[in-house]
Amino acid sequence: MPALSRRAFLAGAVAAGVGLSSPVAAQAQSAPARRRTPVPLTRENHRVVVVGSGFGGGVTALRLAEAGVPVLVLERGIRWPTGPNARTFPSGLSPDKRALWYESSPELFGRPVAFEPYTGLIEAVPGENMTALCGAGVGGGSLVYQGMALQPDEAVFHTQFPEQLDYATMAQVHYPRVARMLQLAVAPDELVNTPNYKAARVFAQNVKRAGLPLSKIPMPIDWDYALDELAGLMAPSYTNGDGALGVNNAGKHSVDVTYIAAAEATGRVKVETLHQVTDVERAKDGRWTVYVDRIDTSGQVLENKILTTNVLVMAAGSLNTSKLLVRAAATGRISDMPDGLGAGWGTNADRIYVWTNLDEEFGAPQGGPVVYGSRCWEDPSSAVTVIQASIPPLSFDARSTMLVGFGVSDSRGRFVYDSAQDVATLRWPEDGDTVIQNGHIDPTVRKIAGQGSVLTDTNASLPSTWHPLGGACMGTVCDLEGRVHGQRGLYVLDGALMPGNTAACNPSMTIAAVAERALEQIVAEDVGSVI
Repeated sequence: MPALSRRAFLAGAVAAGVGLSSPVAAQAQSAPARRRTPVPLTRENHRVVVVGSGFGGGVTALRLAEAGVPVLVLERGIRWPTGPNARTFPSGLSPDKRALWYESSPELFGRPVAFEPYTGLIEAVPGENMTALCGAGVGGGSLVYQGMALQPDEAVFHTQFPEQLDYATMAQVHYPRVARMLQLAVAPDELVNTPNYKAARVFAQNVKRAGLPLSKIPMPIDWDYALDELAGLMAPSYTNGDGALGVNNAGKHSVDVTYIAAAEATGRVKVETLHQVTDVERAKDGRWTVYVDRIDTSGQVLENKILTTNVLVMAAGSLNTSKLLVRAAATGRISDMPDGLGAGWGTNADRIYVWTNLDEEFGAPQGGPVVYGSRCWEDPSSAVTVIQASIPPLSFDARSTMLVGFGVSDSRGRFVYDSAQDVATLRWPEDGDTVIQNGHIDPTVRKIAGQGSVLTDTNASLPSTWHPLGGACMGTVCDLEGRVHGQRGLYVLDGALMPGNTAACNPSMTIAAVAERALEQIVAEDVGSVI
């Protein structure tokens, strides 16, 4: 296969779903309007309602339940149970309807894909100059993230987060608490030294050659599952790079099998799946009203629900939390919201490359999900992290693999209410993160790739992010514990609370650690009064 067509093929394959490595959908539009038929209406009262079951929602549900508080968790997606030789998740090389949320009507690299509507794993949310992607399903984005569990050091942390968010305590208490829950571990040498992990070894060699720091990346994975695959005890999922859209063989400690499972085991947490929140509102008595469509897996509405609650925790992710709150404020459903609502939104400065070198053997298949990374944090103001990620399983050595970079960036966009469409839309500056991406991430990646390599920048053809952050940020909209200023009983505890960037790291560890810190304070101060 000629080099150009190989790269084009590989870019398309990766775009079909390499976890945190590239966009699934180039465009997303509203699904065609469906004929509505009368459906039943149900009213319920609850003490606490949590919208979303990802990192923020999972931490919230567990810690409140442990404090004796009953919690209802609303999740728009479905459960994705796994186990040895399961076929729960779609293949990254040949995705099907399970890959996409039904309200996305995608074009994959300019080609329409006619998936039937389904409550799939990923929703593409188009905005001005940016397409952002978010997860759906019990466990949220943890279902499809590669699993990097990166903790920034103190200097880099404080380029983005306020000093009042005490890093020393976070590092001693809250990050380790998350690490224990997710059972973090690095890939054993026994695995890394096998033929399937040649691409990881090539990356490590090039990082060392470039004189850059190299380390194994902690992952929420029981690596014995990967070793068992190589021993022929189960079908490949880790070791062939086919875990981009979820790992079928289990062993990945995503939120659904850690925080959510522990929360449900208390007997105080109920998770309602296929419950899509359409609006939130402050009731006349000061409580909160949540409007919900109970849907089937095609998105058809089966029941309308109106839930009233003392406490509403928004944990639907940066995109959906921001959209719901901005719309509620603009339409008067919630009055006197902070002026900063919708602002402070960032992409985490993601940059994603296909790395091709015809003189280099990367191996086929390429085991995953992530083994090594280079954390170049000597200068906190220009800190960069680069990791290597496998490509979907191929029968030949494509002489290519994936490189992903994160950096620190002050570029920000915002959500703005569009009254004509009655939605909050994302606006992102055209030059966005180019200062950090072009000035620091790109040179670092090219230094690692070395001479003779071709780097295909997927962000150049499609500005996108798998790490949407901000929109209801700490400081401007919420306090450090996620309490929305001036709105008793309303909390934001997800990526929307982050200040648009998580300090040259993917966001999962920091979102969870900030939520752990917040819940410690909330349980101590709010349970028995607000909650």
